[in-house]
Amino acid sequence: MTENVKILKTEILSDNWYTLKKITYEHLLKDGSTQVLSREAYDRGNGAAILLYNKEQQTVILTRQFRLPTFVNGNSTGMLIEACAGLLDQDNAEDCIKRETEEETGYKVTEVRKIFEAYMSPGSVTEILYFFIAAYSKDMKVHEGGGLDHEHENIEVLEVSIDSALDMIENGEIKDGKTIMLLQYIRLHQIL
Repeated sequence: MTENVKILKTEILSDNWYTLKKITYEHLLKDGSTQVLSREAYDRGNGAAILLYNKEQQTVILTRQFRLPTFVNGNSTGMLIEACAGLLDQDNAEDCIKRETEEETGYKVTEVRKIFEAYMSPGSVTEILYFFIAAYSKDMKVHEGGGLDHEHENIEVLEVSIDSALDMIENGEIKDGKTIMLLQYIRLHQIL
């Protein structure tokens, strides 16, 4: 559909943390008419997320950390339970998620399986997220995890049963979209 969309103007509104652009474009409609619209798009790069699972124990590894946007939108503590995730930076998705897994959870995984990719908020954010799963065992734990100090991460590592994690979705303890998708994938495909 690229012949149906013509970018007319791009303005950078902010490049403080990531880049927020205002894009004015012309869009050809199916009746042959055109319309000119302006929309804002937030570019924070692409990312990857992973759910570590242990088949024998029927457990998964999750993280808990403060997320300012949830706090300003009504999450009274700002704490969010999530699957391990990170931005790709200059890495490919698989290298990124292996690095992030070790930094955040303390587990060193060598084999990961990409299960799908998705736009998480396509109305305003350019990011595509690559989803992975990987088996883990106690002998893969190389340190306590918790993230990197220079990235100002303060991450708590959680090991919970798959049933408890699914209950946490039902009772509202888990509200993170990528985590819900990964947990439901694990259950739907009878991995745990």
